[in-house]
Amino acid sequence: MPKITTLTALFAAVFLLTACSEPAVTNNDPKVTAEPVVSQQQREPLLTVYKTSTCGCCKTWISHIEQNGITAIAKDYDDLSFIKNRYGIQPNHISCHTAVSENGYVFEGHIPAKYILMFLAEPVANAIGLTVPAMPLGSPGMEVGDRFMPYEILVFLKDGTSKVYAKVDGYDMQF
Repeated sequence: MPKITTLTALFAAVFLLTACSEPAVTNNDPKVTAEPVVSQQQREPLLTVYKTSTCGCCKTWISHIEQNGITAIAKDYDDLSFIKNRYGIQPNHISCHTAVSENGYVFEGHIPAKYILMFLAEPVANAIGLTVPAMPLGSPGMEVGDRFMPYEILVFLKDGTSKVYAKVDGYDMQF
C-alpha cells in the first residue's frame, strides 16, 4: 500500500505543480509581446544638422523634422561656409542650415520632413541631396502667422546642376 500512496502523492504533486505553473510561451501565442527587431530601414532616419547657435528658425525646423519621424543631432558653428564647401553646396542652393544623413545625402534649408523621407526612401541617381534655397515664408521653421510663399524643392546633383524635385504651392502640401 505505501508504494501506491507514494506514487499517488508523486503524481498529485506533479499535477498540481504543472496546473499551477504559467503556460509555456511560444511564438504562436498572440498574447506574447516581444521586442521587435529593428533594422536600419525601420528606425527613424538620423540627420546631423549644422547651424549657428543663434538661429531660431533652424531650431524650429529641427522640431518639425523630429515631430515627423526624423532624429536630429544639432551641431552649432559660427561659420558654416566650410560645411557648405565640404558637401558641394553651390551658392545658389544655400540656406541657413545644412543637414546630412547617415548615408551622406545633404538637405539644405527648410525642406519639409515629408520630402526628406520620400527622398531617403527613393534617392535620385547622382544626387547630392535636396535644397530649398533662401528661406521661403511659411516653410517649416519660417512660419509667420498664416502667411505662405510658394516654393520649389530642388534636387542638386553631383555635376553641379539642379532640377525641381517638388513644387510646394500651399501650406498643407508640406505635411
